[in-house]
Amino acid sequence: MIAKDRQRRLLHLVRERGAASVVELAAEMRVSQATVRRDLVELDANGELVRTYGGAVVSAVDEKPFHVSSIEDFELKDAVAERAAALVPDGAVVLLDIGTTTPLLARRLRGRPVTVITGNLGVLDELRDDDAVKLVLLGGVLRRNYQSLVGTLTENALRQLNADLFFLTCTGVRPNGHVVDDMAVETPIKQAMVQSATQVVLLAPETKFPGTGTLRVTTLEEVDVLVTTSGAPERSLSTVLQSDGKVITA
Repeated sequence: MIAKDRQRRLLHLVRERGAASVVELAAEMRVSQATVRRDLVELDANGELVRTYGGAVVSAVDEKPFHVSSIEDFELKDAVAERAAALVPDGAVVLLDIGTTTPLLARRLRGRPVTVITGNLGVLDELRDDDAVKLVLLGGVLRRNYQSLVGTLTENALRQLNADLFFLTCTGVRPNGHVVDDMAVETPIKQAMVQSATQVVLLAPETKFPGTGTLRVTTLEEVDVLVTTSGAPERSLSTVLQSDGKVITA
């Protein structure tokens, strides 16, 4: 099988399943894992899929749009964003995660002498015209529907950075304390951001308990500050407090 035909078949398999590992792709196509990895690198570079650790997922053109689901959801996230913004001192270097809560936080940083690092294009839209904020945009593959930059370029850039605060979002917080996400392509970016910051601030309104998702990003024990709303379960709040973390209720 020539390279183009093999890559076409590989792309079809990933799109059909949403995500696939190198191991299963190699077995399905009866080629070596090294060959699959080379093909994934090329397809990722072309923006046709997104390479992840051990495999690949569909690119943004195959995904559903990312949005705030209701007025109530917006109000909870906006309240969390307001309390979170108060944690940022002048001169701080902050990492802002993907999602719909962090642009609301970015809006409250306008006019502040801070440095904001992000792969979230919603944050870019909020701060692009603000001369007071130093804005650093991470590179990577553009997920148009999710307005974010992901992939190996993003991860490599994060390894060179050190931030004072990382404002982390998630799709769920499990009763066992696991902070999870439901996007395989986003999880390694979030994990890299956790490693690149001195303090991790989790932005999780009550609707995130337990939320959705199976991919562990971090745990409540490793979170320095949890910013949430009044409906969050006491068990989760206690987990943060018992690990010397701080809880802020919006």
